[in-house]
Amino acid sequence: MSLNPTRRAILSALPLGLAASAIRPVAAQSWPNRPIRFISPWPPGGPADLISRPLSDRLTQTLGQPFITENRPGGGGMIATALAARAAPDGYTVLFSQASPSVISPNFQAVSYDTQKDFAPVTQLVSSGLVFVVRPGIEARTVPELVELAKRAKPELTFGSIGPASTTHLAGELLMLKSSVKLLHVPYTGSTQPITDMLAGRLDMGFWNVGAVMPFIQSGQLRPLAVTSAKRSSRLPELPAMAEFYPGFEVNSWYGVMVPSATPQLIIDRLYQAFIEALKQPENVARLKENGLEIEGTTPDQFRQKIVDDLKLWQGVAQATGIRVT
Repeated sequence: MSLNPTRRAILSALPLGLAASAIRPVAAQSWPNRPIRFISPWPPGGPADLISRPLSDRLTQTLGQPFITENRPGGGGMIATALAARAAPDGYTVLFSQASPSVISPNFQAVSYDTQKDFAPVTQLVSSGLVFVVRPGIEARTVPELVELAKRAKPELTFGSIGPASTTHLAGELLMLKSSVKLLHVPYTGSTQPITDMLAGRLDMGFWNVGAVMPFIQSGQLRPLAVTSAKRSSRLPELPAMAEFYPGFEVNSWYGVMVPSATPQLIIDRLYQAFIEALKQPENVARLKENGLEIEGTTPDQFRQKIVDDLKLWQGVAQATGIRVT
């Protein structure tokens, strides 16, 4: 685009940042005019794809340009998050963000990005709490009963996780901090083996994805005590939230949408509206709820506050436990 002499003279007299901001609204108004990358930190075909790909399909229709899910797994989500942080703030790179690399990892290990400074929040799509289950041989049917049993147990009761500083690990650490009980953490490298060990009576308890243990809950092979989301789950409405026993207890592996900071507000607003529309589609509502996810669709400001609150929560846990991943 060529500039007339008068406009060129005005822009040349402005500081570089102001000149860029003078041009940016024009580009924002014409957005999008080419394909958009929706970067996912997780492998194709996994649980995250159940969320991202149907939404991508809907946004392709809504925005009139291909909205393409690009899987960039590795590093517990940190590789994709760092990639998005370095992208141009032009609306053509969108991050399918998740709690672990966004608000948990920064408190337990070194990361190459700053979630608050490097990203602008668009919306928290869903909440993804865990369900706290025990093996049937444990004589406790409520969280308070479990805590009292654990305080008397010799040796210590065990809980499994998919690895250090994972949500499945940190949920157990948060329970110990809130209840002053001592449990033995047994880390694994995935959820299949620890759930198998619970079924066989070799592991006492764990905090797991609802979808992973729902068949065993329904068959009576595992006993659910509570969910870790801030409020009760629509999938398991009879179960209390851990926060009903311990205020402030929340372990939420939420999924959301972020863009590089300095992305024009016009683009953020349009993305927000497009994602909210996609979340409301009946087929998406059914799919998400079936997988134990609670639909949120928060505003950018609400999502920003959620990020602030979660960073503070996990900073406190990191300081109290001394957990560090190297």
